[in-house]
Amino acid sequence: MSAEEYLKPEVIRTVSRLDLRARFIVEGFLSGLHASPYHGFSVEFSEHRRYTQGDDPKDIDWLVYAKTDRYYIKKYQAETNITGYLLMDLSESMAYTYRQELTKFEYGICLAAALAYMMIHQQDPIGLMTFDEKMRASLPAKSKRSQLGQILALLAKAKPTGPTEIAHNLRQFAAMVKHKSLVMLFSDLLTDPEPVVEAIRMLRFAGHDVIVFHILDEAEVSFPFDGMVDLRDPESDQRMVLDAQGIRSDYLEAVNQLRDTYRRECLNSGADYVPLDTSMRFDRALVEYLSQRQARF
Repeated sequence: MSAEEYLKPEVIRTVSRLDLRARFIVEGFLSGLHASPYHGFSVEFSEHRRYTQGDDPKDIDWLVYAKTDRYYIKKYQAETNITGYLLMDLSESMAYTYRQELTKFEYGICLAAALAYMMIHQQDPIGLMTFDEKMRASLPAKSKRSQLGQILALLAKAKPTGPTEIAHNLRQFAAMVKHKSLVMLFSDLLTDPEPVVEAIRMLRFAGHDVIVFHILDEAEVSFPFDGMVDLRDPESDQRMVLDAQGIRSDYLEAVNQLRDTYRRECLNSGADYVPLDTSMRFDRALVEYLSQRQARF
């Protein structure tokens, strides 16, 4: 099996250990980068930037030139480090899956673990916060190797169990973390968008970069149901029995509207919005992260 196969959720599901999932996803991603237009984002060159007029030619890295036929200069340590925080929503609705191998929560955990692995590999400080109605666990950002083990242990223990308050926890995060960071939110965002959008604006106003990974189940995006369906809200436990055919178009319109609202409002506030579903390969999200990292330097 090729390394790139590990970018498929149905393949990564067969790996039980989270540390191996993270490593295999990153290795699959990097092997794909070398054969793709994103080659320049490879971790191998993450400590370099393109040579521009005005740079000192003495700083050109000739080994990189030999590999790429392009001029890159080695960046100084102060230029290269980006502090990141993974914010993981423990909402009970994240535990949902219809026919995919991974729940929304497991998909998000795999992504977060891979990003942590990548950031530690690049010597970037990375921290973690898990939350539902309130913060459940937090780790301040560090770049030492042992940090990865701590993050993975917390992620592996985390369980999606109850209602959530995304906006409240984003505001609490902003109050705790004063230095400018890259904030990566993993959530299905199945809540009133207005307070969440307001909290994202506040993070941006405070100088943080924000990537919103909006993770929905594949069935929530495509609505593959027929006949009478029994729908249950996992957080309020309310149930409705409805005719799938009768509500399909209204349902799909509502989901598209939700995504469009977050996309538009994130764009307006300068945050990155990444719509995902649990059938999608993991590289989509990793490219977004590396694009964001590249754009900062």
